[in-house]
Amino acid sequence: MTRRPKVAVYDYESGNVHSAVKALIAAGADAKLTGDRTESLEADGLFVPGVGAFAAVRAALSARGGDEIIQRRLAGGRPVLGVCVGMQVLFEHGVERGQNVEGLGEWPGTVTELDAPVLPHMGWNTVTPGEGSVLFHGIEDERFYFVHSYAAQAWELEVMPPFPEPTLTWTTYGNPFLAAVENGPLSATQFHPEKSGEAGIRLLKNWVETL
Repeated sequence: MTRRPKVAVYDYESGNVHSAVKALIAAGADAKLTGDRTESLEADGLFVPGVGAFAAVRAALSARGGDEIIQRRLAGGRPVLGVCVGMQVLFEHGVERGQNVEGLGEWPGTVTELDAPVLPHMGWNTVTPGEGSVLFHGIEDERFYFVHSYAAQAWELEVMPPFPEPTLTWTTYGNPFLAAVENGPLSATQFHPEKSGEAGIRLLKNWVETL
């Protein structure tokens, strides 16, 4: 019997993390909710949830040492998957209600409010996966569940050979924005795979199978 990859769902009191644990288990992972530093560093994969305001999520991550855990994992090439605000805080800055907050800076750029007639953006969207996407393999035409008012609406990272170009997945609500990024060991989705039904489970399974 093959071992199920261990996934630590990082617990820093942000959002409904229990649905993420259940979805990851359904996707084939040995998933556990934990705020323990050692478990989070040593797991095969780290799932970073995020619900609410950019500033609050960033502060909560720092208070628990989550920023250092993410950076140490990535320095060692160990996979991390950020979701919703857990994706947004990976960028350099987030501008929310006039407040410019420093993010983790894994990717350049600023998360800003969507330019749309109705906010938050809440509901199901199709996406346009980048060529060769691993996350969206076999589910390129599926819909995923979004609930947010802010997003990364531009991609500014310039990659020089021999490093591979990140795989970018876009969608549109008002204006185009990044629905997902796959960049070496660091992946992220703006939507909630754990709330996206069977398509979300398939996406998580695609990620778990890379661990």
